[in-house]
Amino acid sequence: MNWQTLYRSKLVDLPTALSTIQSGNRVYIGGGAGVPVKLSRGLVDRAHELRDVEITHILTFAPAPYVAPEYQNSFRVNALFIGENVRKAVHDGRADFTPVFLSEIPALFRNGTLPIDVALISVSPPDEHGFCSFGVEVGATKPAAEAARIVIAEVNRQMPRTMGNSFIHLSRLTHLVEVDYPLPEAPQGGSDPEHLRIGQHIAAMIPDGATLQMGIGSIPDAVLKSVTSHKDLGIHTELFSDGIIDLVERGVITCARKNFHPGKMVAGFLFGTQRLYEFVDNNPLVEMHPTDYVNDPFNIARNEKMVAINSAVQIDLTGQVCADSIGPRFYSGVGGQIDFIRGAARSEGGLPIIACQATARGGQISRIVPTLYEGAGVVTTRNDVHYVVTEFGVASLHGKTVRQRAQALIGIAHPQFQEELTYQAKKLGYI
Repeated sequence: MNWQTLYRSKLVDLPTALSTIQSGNRVYIGGGAGVPVKLSRGLVDRAHELRDVEITHILTFAPAPYVAPEYQNSFRVNALFIGENVRKAVHDGRADFTPVFLSEIPALFRNGTLPIDVALISVSPPDEHGFCSFGVEVGATKPAAEAARIVIAEVNRQMPRTMGNSFIHLSRLTHLVEVDYPLPEAPQGGSDPEHLRIGQHIAAMIPDGATLQMGIGSIPDAVLKSVTSHKDLGIHTELFSDGIIDLVERGVITCARKNFHPGKMVAGFLFGTQRLYEFVDNNPLVEMHPTDYVNDPFNIARNEKMVAINSAVQIDLTGQVCADSIGPRFYSGVGGQIDFIRGAARSEGGLPIIACQATARGGQISRIVPTLYEGAGVVTTRNDVHYVVTEFGVASLHGKTVRQRAQALIGIAHPQFQEELTYQAKKLGYI
């Protein structure tokens, strides 16, 4: 059977595709900007027929209608990373959160810890050999689809065809639904002066030929704006956005000195504007891989001069980093922070960096605190932290005593909080 005949045999309408989902099933929904929006909405249309369906996914950049209170008897979300669209449901006890390293999520699907009954995914149209690309979200979605009993795919004409380990053959798909809509976009904002100073501090640490890991947001954007004079930078990251495009076009990012996947930008998923999606389409510079490969600390460490840049909600004076909660209230997830911090620490010439603005809530509170808030989770232990960067400078903590750590962190806190931090550090016996 040629692929065109196979394609037509699997092509159905939305209700027919979704009729395969039964009460009690565990359903994986594709993450990031690869959310199958119409399948997700169509699932809600079946709410009155379904009970106790578990919906699991990582961060998704689209509405999550199935998490509304009126559907709580039909659907319950199990978030492997908490996004804004499911955060209130988690806080209200209508949804669950599973803490897990991003690198270990694929194994949950494969080893039966989280067996997937149905995977709802979004893919590109097939090529001449019948292979569809997962496009902008390969990381957790490809492993979920490979492990699922049933795979229902939106074939989106606007999904870019990305390279790497990013393909699935039509024969692996149970049903296909044709769609044609733009992918979710992330507006690209500017960085404020504090973020720009953080970016400049980090840029001064980065050597030519380094390989970078960074996500999306003001600090990563500020770093990218500050490395315009660097040479032959590379990318190995769980996620990147539009900020890399100008640097590629200027010849700053070439990946020429990478010793692991030389000449290639390696990532698990992408989120940006239409410009990014057009940039990665059929672009051999970009390779997409599942997160158990991209985020494997041993693979990360194979990149010489690996620079990992991650964020924090709070950092205490011993160097403990809280990044997934505000006190006891879960806010996001572990993601790939530990994967990359540990990988960069083992890289030859690597730089594991925690970067954050010194204050929060418009300058009302310090992110550097004597002790983490009660109930706050430690994502990155004090033993893993090497460098902390704020707009006020760089604190080098690795191999330092608690006294030295406290003094260094107080030195990069906002000046208005330094006196109180010093008082508390003395009270705790740190200095």
